[in-house]
Amino acid sequence: MKSTILLLFFTFSMSGVFAQSGCLDEWRDVFQDRGAYSVSDDMHRKVYISFVENGESWCVLGKARVENGKIVSVFLQYEDGTYELMDMKLVNAAGKAPGVVNGISEEIINEENEHFYVIFVEKLKPKKKEYQTVGGPPGDL
Repeated sequence: MKSTILLLFFTFSMSGVFAQSGCLDEWRDVFQDRGAYSVSDDMHRKVYISFVENGESWCVLGKARVENGKIVSVFLQYEDGTYELMDMKLVNAAGKAPGVVNGISEEIINEENEHFYVIFVEKLKPKKKEYQTVGGPPGDL
């Protein structure tokens, strides 16, 4: 499993797609500013999985199943569009099924001691509208 994740990381970092240093912090800031719609029980087909190691994070595409407000399965997406199930127990820091708060899961720890978060990007609320500003009168009035 670690080799799969390493392969995904290097593939995405070479292509520049969704692999970025600190992507979790960037997404947290956006969700903090805008808020998120509630995450319903369903298979969410466009999520970002943010792996965290030594204070750095990188994101890959995936999908996640939510049941009773808890994340029960996570799939990682390959470049060819196929998915692989992360076929292992997923728990939060308290050893329970991880929940979702404001569009981002609690920290998830799998059986291989990998730490990651699921970011429900489609649940991000849109930017608030801003007023259209105008200038002062022209100088020849």
